[in-house]
Amino acid sequence: MIKNKNSKKEPLESFETIEEVVEETPENIEVRKVGVGIDFGTVNLLVYVEGQGIIFDEPSIVAYDRDSRKVIAAGFEADNMTGKTHDKIKIVRPLRDGVISDIRAAKDLLKFVFSKVNLHASNSEIRSVLCCPSEVTQIERKALLQLPQQLGIEEVYIEEEIKSGCVGSGVDIYDDRGTMVVDIGGGSTDVGILNLGDVVLSKTLRMAGNFIDHEIIKYCKQHLKIEIGQKTAERIKIELGTVNEKKDVATMRVAGRDLLTGLPRHTEITSRNVTEVLLPIFNDIKNLIISAFKDTPPELCSDIYYDGILLNGGVSLVDHAAEYFTEKLGLKVRVSSNPLTSVVLGTKVLLKTRGHFVKDADTE
Repeated sequence: MIKNKNSKKEPLESFETIEEVVEETPENIEVRKVGVGIDFGTVNLLVYVEGQGIIFDEPSIVAYDRDSRKVIAAGFEADNMTGKTHDKIKIVRPLRDGVISDIRAAKDLLKFVFSKVNLHASNSEIRSVLCCPSEVTQIERKALLQLPQQLGIEEVYIEEEIKSGCVGSGVDIYDDRGTMVVDIGGGSTDVGILNLGDVVLSKTLRMAGNFIDHEIIKYCKQHLKIEIGQKTAERIKIELGTVNEKKDVATMRVAGRDLLTGLPRHTEITSRNVTEVLLPIFNDIKNLIISAFKDTPPELCSDIYYDGILLNGGVSLVDHAAEYFTEKLGLKVRVSSNPLTSVVLGTKVLLKTRGHFVKDADTE
């Protein structure tokens, strides 16, 4: 059985389907119907269960015992091991740039989540909505579709993150008024136009939060002559990240390995340094938005001119992000009220529509 994360670090037992981790269910127990929404992000995995809300929000990461190939930790516990392991532990992120790069690790992470919240296909009739980036290939989409099915969930729907995020932000995508959403997540940036219950067009850039972290690491190597880890880079992005060149300069002390001596040392990085990293990336996102407008029907452009653009995803929380795009595009831009959870919250509605673009009366 999967061990509680507060117990000793013992390998989790391997199992092929959810049914194998639950004791035999008496025949007289009524099978419950459960809707499960999954936002399998590059950085975080979020799971919504009907009637319970968001029951899981932890990093998308798994730790394995290299010898036994068994899971020893997942989520926060595995994330805390990142950059600090010995050669007997392997840390795996199942997704890269928004798509599955390790199907086994993705499956193991979902098993961990379902077991942790006591959700089993053997005593539940589960239907699931799984969210993905806009421009995934058919092979990538098939891999996503098979993931819940391998856990015994037969009714699975794939929805685009921009659609679910828009719904989760409180936008009624089922009316006849067009909406543009820009989702800057961990692995990819998606720009989409939605109307009449579905995506009219979308464009994707494999450049987002993780890319920013790696660019901060490169900047520290080139200009500060120090090598830092990804977790430190992420902390720098969160605490100092701004695209406002006129903002007062803030500083932060970070530690890492000196590239000249090889010894540990600290240095100071400023918000101005981070702005240098962010501006080229935000410029590329701006160009992606412009390219989307070039393919947008004029009537929808009119709607967006009056209603503005919705920003979603973790990078939308970078200081001055909305103002940057307003200045560059001449349009109103607002950040979602819940940019980190809007995608999984949107599955609450999409579980009821079940892939249809028309909202039923009982979906209200």
